[in-house]
Amino acid sequence: MASRSLSRLALVATGVLLTSLLGGTAGAQAADTPVFWRVPATAAQAQALAAAGFDVEEGEAGTVNVVGGQAVAGKLRALGFRPSFFDTVYKDLPAETNRLAADTFYGGYRTVTAHENHLTQVAAAHPDLATKYTIGQSWKKTKGQGGHDVQAICLTKKQAGDCTLSTTSPKPKFFLMAQIHARELSTGELAWRFIDYLADGYATDATAKSILDTTEVWVVPIANPDGVDIVASGGNSPKLQRKNANNSRGSCTGTNIGVDLNRNSTFKWGGDSNSACSETYQGVSAGSEPEVQALEKLARAIFPDQRGTGDNDPAPSTAKGTMITLHSYGNDIIIPWGFTQATSPNDAQYRRLGAKYAASNGYLVGTNEETVGYDTTGTTDDFTYGVLGVASVTFEVGGSSGTCGGFLPRYTCVDSTFWPKNKGALITAAKAAAAPYQQ
Repeated sequence: MASRSLSRLALVATGVLLTSLLGGTAGAQAADTPVFWRVPATAAQAQALAAAGFDVEEGEAGTVNVVGGQAVAGKLRALGFRPSFFDTVYKDLPAETNRLAADTFYGGYRTVTAHENHLTQVAAAHPDLATKYTIGQSWKKTKGQGGHDVQAICLTKKQAGDCTLSTTSPKPKFFLMAQIHARELSTGELAWRFIDYLADGYATDATAKSILDTTEVWVVPIANPDGVDIVASGGNSPKLQRKNANNSRGSCTGTNIGVDLNRNSTFKWGGDSNSACSETYQGVSAGSEPEVQALEKLARAIFPDQRGTGDNDPAPSTAKGTMITLHSYGNDIIIPWGFTQATSPNDAQYRRLGAKYAASNGYLVGTNEETVGYDTTGTTDDFTYGVLGVASVTFEVGGSSGTCGGFLPRYTCVDSTFWPKNKGALITAAKAAAAPYQQ
């Protein structure tokens, strides 16, 4: 480990580098500006850092990325780690940013209100194809503090019994969920584009028509609306809110409030952080958060129980239904299990299905251990697979660095990179819904 004097020198040098990279007013505020720090760490050290309240994210082999400003880097050095600057969190914005449409921020990303209006407009414009649902409420709305309904849309060429919250309706189902982690901006935009591709493309696109003639596509574009409100409140410097807005625990402030909704599901809950201010805080009990209750209620309403109760009970080859939960970042397709390093009883089928997704987006297919490098308990895809037998995976959209990397990629990356890469993968998931374990 470097001497204390060398650490001080490295800190000063890093500050100079950040000033150079960020420039102008942002550079003058570099000490308070979050960046990605590359930190050499073992898996056990990474878990300990997360438990201690650091914002720990995926890095390359033998390292993690830690989000924070100079104070965070100083704390890491005080603990004996050697952080080095890896990348900016905020990306340069185009000059026309100040002339954005209403209900957008940070170069064009849509607010919750914009997403709500979009679902209403799609359902009104395509009554033969689209049905909008309110599936629950956000935490703030349950407390009478504003907030939002949690909304979903079902898309199919409607026949009797379609899109009726039924486990016995004749068509197989593909469930797409986005922005359960509020700051992962590209994911809600991908959901928006997939909705429009199907609804607007039905009349002219043979693939879109084939999907909606045979399949129900359920989309929750904003699973964490209160969190997205917090993110968007930062405008061109989005706040890095990951969790929901539940501020009833601890003395957390700023973006440390909330429960990680992707650690709060009722299947295998209880292995993540009990610290209220941690980014992976799991909540006071399994399924304690209203957003999670809404998502699980929807999944149980549209998918039958197709799997046994044991960890090693496979979903049968005849099981129907696919599910993708969109996250960022990492360019990964993560297959179950999350809660353990053991592979799932459908591991071989998952790898075949994942390879079909990867044929479009080029992402790495693997378990948590093979991709992000850490276990996750109480996740939504473990729930839909573990409880219902639905073929469920996580997409980690985008790389770890560069203009199109991290949580806050430039908005233009959605159309230049993320949508072209993932359109085919989402189409594959919809087509596979009838027999995902036979791909």
